[in-house]
Amino acid sequence: MSERVHDIELPEQTPREMSFWDHLEELRSRLIWSLVGIAIGTAVCAFFSDAIVNGFLLAPAIHAVPPLKIQNLKPYGQLMLYMELVFIAGALVSLPNTIYQIWKFVQPALYPNERRYVFSIVFFSSFFFFLGGAFGYYVLIPNALSFFSGFGSQYIQNIIDLQAYFGFVTGMILACAVVFELPMLSFFLAKIGIINAEFLKKYRRHAVIVILLVAAAITPGPDIASQIMVAIPLYLLYEVSIIVVKVTRSKKRKREEASE
Repeated sequence: MSERVHDIELPEQTPREMSFWDHLEELRSRLIWSLVGIAIGTAVCAFFSDAIVNGFLLAPAIHAVPPLKIQNLKPYGQLMLYMELVFIAGALVSLPNTIYQIWKFVQPALYPNERRYVFSIVFFSSFFFFLGGAFGYYVLIPNALSFFSGFGSQYIQNIIDLQAYFGFVTGMILACAVVFELPMLSFFLAKIGIINAEFLKKYRRHAVIVILLVAAAITPGPDIASQIMVAIPLYLLYEVSIIVVKVTRSKKRKREEASE
């Protein structure tokens, strides 16, 4: 609250502005804590490395119709692969902590009423990321592998290279996870005033065409059912983004009116 001294209204205390070296020190601290989180996540995932590789990442190939055969062509291939996958899994497990550290770094530049959203930002960013990864793993990858394993000549065996297989699986999971961050991206763009709900509604038809093209590009073969299966969640994400932008802009407008 504002204070009155001799009937003179004093403004509220504002935090001390950080110097360049303060920002640098804060960045270093946040990077260290992010790396600590990744290291802990990697250590935990290393303990469950066999379950991650055999029970999770190889499961789509095993359950494909017909099953895919995976081969290793290098003496150290599996060792390097395990190390790479354990690190990726550790980075994903520690993602909420990484998002939190990034948010804490930019927090001093925000208004006090915006800083209270930190846990909501961390939660929803992580939620949409893992939701997208789950969609890629449980929907896209099984359909893609079943199509690839059954396509082509019966005289050609589909024996997939180890690195190529895991690169495909992890790439699909990460790509879907990033795409599902669309509502959070819309939130930030709305906060800084780049987009609004009217803009997204105006170009909804264009967005539908883009969504159909994206769905056709990432689904294997001419299977219309698979393309629709992918396009529907993407369109729902677009509609969610409109709601997010509308609510964000409305709150920002009310706050600006109240400050006048």
